[in-house]
Amino acid sequence: MLIRVLIAEDQRLVAGALAALLALEPDIEVVGHAQDGAAALRLLDELQPDVLLADIEMPLLTGLDVAAELRRRGARTRVVIVTTFARPGYLRRAMEAGVAGYLLKDRPVEELVAAVRTVHAGGRAVDPALAMQAWSEPDPLTDRERAVLRLAADGASSAGIGAQLGLSEGTVRNYLSEAIGKVGAENRVEAARIARDRGWL
Repeated sequence: MLIRVLIAEDQRLVAGALAALLALEPDIEVVGHAQDGAAALRLLDELQPDVLLADIEMPLLTGLDVAAELRRRGARTRVVIVTTFARPGYLRRAMEAGVAGYLLKDRPVEELVAAVRTVHAGGRAVDPALAMQAWSEPDPLTDRERAVLRLAADGASSAGIGAQLGLSEGTVRNYLSEAIGKVGAENRVEAARIARDRGWL
């Protein structure tokens, strides 16, 4: 039985390399490629692949956003994150989003192939050391604090953030203040940097 795989990766060279390597396996078929999270969701609906290989940081929707949406829908497609980020916060959020595998891009191709087969069979494929680290440092941010801080990191003003999220300017300032305090930062810029470094954004 062929394992049908969709790749969601915004860097064409990386996506092409992944597709070429997986095409060498007799039991794996790459059925499509999306360059952003929104396109990935459209192709997931259309192609119904067995496994989605997704980067975390992509335009429009992240790989974690896509995984969370698949979980919300009760989709059967299993998700493997393939990323450069060995940040425990990312892995923790990935597990909470229902991701079945989490691999770093510098791992041997044999590990990627094994991960695809493992998650297709209903198992998990996560680096044990990274998994232990992820659960030792919990993410202190709420989803709303994370959304506000992410927009602040992109340079949006409190008023601009409020307009995008449907919040008052005062509420935005409260969320930012909470986030700054939780991560131990002096201001919103430092808070965003700390949160990003730890994989909380």
